[in-house]
Amino acid sequence: MTDNLDEQQAIPVSKVQRAAKFISTGAKVGGNYVKHYAKKMVNPGMDREELHQNNATDIYSSLSQLKGSALKVAQMMSMDKNLLPRAYQDKFTMAQYSAPPLSYPLVVKTFQKYFGKTPDQVFDTFTRSAVNAASIGQVHQATLGEKTLAVKIQYPGIADSVSSDLKLVRPFALRILNMNEKELDHYMEEVEEKLLEETDYVLEVKRSREISGECSHIPNLKFPTYYDELSAERIITMDWIEGAHMKEWLETNPSQKSRNQIGQALWDFYHHQVHNLKQVHADPHPGNFIIQDNDQLGIIDFGCVKIIPEDFYQGYFALIKKDLLINSNELDQVFFDLEFISDKDSPDEQEYFKSVFKEMISLLGKPFHVEKFDFSDDSFFEKIFELGDRVSNDKLFKKSNQARGSRHGLYVNRTYFGLYNLLNQLQAEVVTTKPDWLE
Repeated sequence: MTDNLDEQQAIPVSKVQRAAKFISTGAKVGGNYVKHYAKKMVNPGMDREELHQNNATDIYSSLSQLKGSALKVAQMMSMDKNLLPRAYQDKFTMAQYSAPPLSYPLVVKTFQKYFGKTPDQVFDTFTRSAVNAASIGQVHQATLGEKTLAVKIQYPGIADSVSSDLKLVRPFALRILNMNEKELDHYMEEVEEKLLEETDYVLEVKRSREISGECSHIPNLKFPTYYDELSAERIITMDWIEGAHMKEWLETNPSQKSRNQIGQALWDFYHHQVHNLKQVHADPHPGNFIIQDNDQLGIIDFGCVKIIPEDFYQGYFALIKKDLLINSNELDQVFFDLEFISDKDSPDEQEYFKSVFKEMISLLGKPFHVEKFDFSDDSFFEKIFELGDRVSNDKLFKKSNQARGSRHGLYVNRTYFGLYNLLNQLQAEVVTTKPDWLE
């Protein structure tokens, strides 16, 4: 929550102000490298942990003040434990739960712009301080009549700064992620499209209603009702879902039965979206879920939804089948279609990347190959991280000067990595349902 965080009186909104913040942060990071190498001359055996700690602190401090797409990218990277050194993971994970909230006068200004009224004139009660603040907006609790409501308010200027922020965050991403520029640019287009959608609160309400309606039959899920008359382009009002975030809930030491029930609800929620709706809540970080006393799982944010194209879906999940009964020509075509290999690759490169991605997808597909999967098995996750380390440090992989994998895979992979990570945190064992054709 936001109790111990100082409120911000303003957000840098103009391109010049935001660029200046990035430049000053870049100077701090550069200074950290100078200090690191100076110390390393005295102590050649020194590792990079202190450097990572200092850089993570400086970068997160700036991103949390800028908010918006820059902070969202940090949040996304922290979800993939294989992308970042631990210092960055630990710091950037804060973006999943809390960032410094905006002060009340800025909230009033947003209400006056869209409703011509202050929050106190719209609601019976309205908390002056945010109860939760993250990358795109912050949440206040309100009441109106007998209803207790959550009111999400988007930070000023965030929608207008997405494209320029992503250009500014590129140098940090290239350095931290060890990606080549073509690979980063390939994915940044998809990231930009999704982030722009996340700032469209009218679209979010529409998708929230659609998906929650389609998933209302799934046991142990809870969805809020949304209120059009109390919502606008940058404000969403919905029912307040009582309960605790996953981190808080796990601190109460819930029973294994409760962990499994929440885990099963999560799996069933994502199964139905991916395989039946072909659109999915693609932001499975802990801050987007509320766990209630009776082990019901509340879904509170549909800002990021990925539409899964049918041809991508068929190819992607064909590779996850336990017995890959596809002839070599058909398999090659799937790899080409999913952009794991291309005509620019030599025969040796094609064989190398086919073997790498077959191994990777086979490992990620393990939960689909059994009736029940125990996500408390840390060795499963260690194998994923080991494979990622091995591949990212391989000379052939480093030499590759083209992006690998369809842009559609970015958010589908992110969804499954996020889901698996949540189930691992829960230490849950779940029945891993799958479509008949994937059996």
